[in-house]
Amino acid sequence: MAPESRDISKNPVARAPEVGGNLLRTLLETAITGTSTLPGAKAAAAKHLARRDSVEDALESLVLSHVGLAGAQGFLTSLGGLPTLAVTLPANIAGLAVVQIRLIASVAHLRGYDIESRQVRTAMTLCLMGRDGVQRLVDAGVLPTTALAIATAPVFDSSLDQLVSEKVLGELVSRIGGRRASLLFARRVPLLGGGVGATMDGLSTIEIGAYAREVFVSRRRLTRGE
Repeated sequence: MAPESRDISKNPVARAPEVGGNLLRTLLETAITGTSTLPGAKAAAAKHLARRDSVEDALESLVLSHVGLAGAQGFLTSLGGLPTLAVTLPANIAGLAVVQIRLIASVAHLRGYDIESRQVRTAMTLCLMGRDGVQRLVDAGVLPTTALAIATAPVFDSSLDQLVSEKVLGELVSRIGGRRASLLFARRVPLLGGGVGATMDGLSTIEIGAYAREVFVSRRRLTRGE
């Protein structure tokens, strides 16, 4: 008798990549549309553009403000020290992802991209890996092309979007979890751990902001208040 077939949809291990990808897309939507306490990417972009003389000045301001947001959540999620690591690490990953996607989306919007486009959203998610992470996947043949090429593709590739979501979430967990694990001594001292967490997340956001500005080359000219 043939072995009984199994429904992989009920297997949590088999579904882990799918669940992780869906989680990242939820964080993406939150960053773009905003919440009651954190306005969305378009609102953030408009606010900074209205206060600056040019798009590039607005981008500089956006990066600085998001570095502050990333540092604040990094401090708070690292305050508890080592005993709270199991609880605060997922919160740190989610919080940093929302802040950095919001920054990436604001950059893309000000540079003239439709951040409602599914292709652009795939590219924005990919930007979370940073320049080195993306290049590593392209060189290894895991990704067929660059973030800019994905953003400007004529059609949406759902399988590529799923692949990007899975790889990016894995990268975030590995990167942030690895950094935290390497700083166990700092996490034994709550306030010191908070300062280290804030610094690391702030520096990471500077790098992501720079990469987003590199990827989303200008496609149109915006004016103050647009």
